[in-house]
Amino acid sequence: MSGSGLPMRCGVDESLIVRRWQRYGADRLFVMGDTGARVGSVDLRSGEVTVDLPTLESGLRRAAQEFLRADSDELVLRLPEVDLDDVGADTGPVGARLDRLTAYSWHVQHNVPMGRQGDVIEHLLIGPGGVYTLTVHSHPTSTVVVDRHVVQVDGRATSYVRDARLEARRARSLLADAVGNQVVVRPVVVLETAGTLELAPTTMPDDVLVLDGSDVPGLFPRVPARLSADLIDRLAAAARARSTWAG
Repeated sequence: MSGSGLPMRCGVDESLIVRRWQRYGADRLFVMGDTGARVGSVDLRSGEVTVDLPTLESGLRRAAQEFLRADSDELVLRLPEVDLDDVGADTGPVGARLDRLTAYSWHVQHNVPMGRQGDVIEHLLIGPGGVYTLTVHSHPTSTVVVDRHVVQVDGRATSYVRDARLEARRARSLLADAVGNQVVVRPVVVLETAGTLELAPTTMPDDVLVLDGSDVPGLFPRVPARLSADLIDRLAAAARARSTWAG
């Protein structure tokens, strides 16, 4: 274990080098490892991210963000000593587990107040794989059954799916107003139970992601990248502003 409490990162590259290329109407950042291996590039005009080494994708995005904040023609960024296998550990409170995602270019907020009626987003994630609102429900000894329309606990229907859907829609509207872009926000219901959980892809609601607690946080770094580094930063800044959620 390293002094930071995280396992040593696997691989030979210990840092990333970022250089900007501006010619013929193009404006791109190229990122390579200190071994010379090409990690990927970012098109600063379109926001498109090209990944050549998937295991270093989160580092590529972070390096690009740091470069744009710096006043320099070249940036050398030391990679964090993290291991993708470690993020999947499912011990401890959900909020603390989600906080581990910050090492993978995710922004995590907890208990975000929304509106004047006392509504709160329990957990908000913004990162390469998109924007998610998460609600956690604990049923230590219950039988939980998930179908396409409802989550049942010991045979009784809950409002978990409906409530998560409404929360995400509201968050989507407020974030879109704040950044001036259409935003996709995926609702997530996390079920923590030591009892019986009947959950399968064929029974999942179409628009709400229902997860076993053991899937958190390991699922999120493995979601395909959907957002550019610039949009991630804009959304994260908007999410931190109280004015965004006051509407």
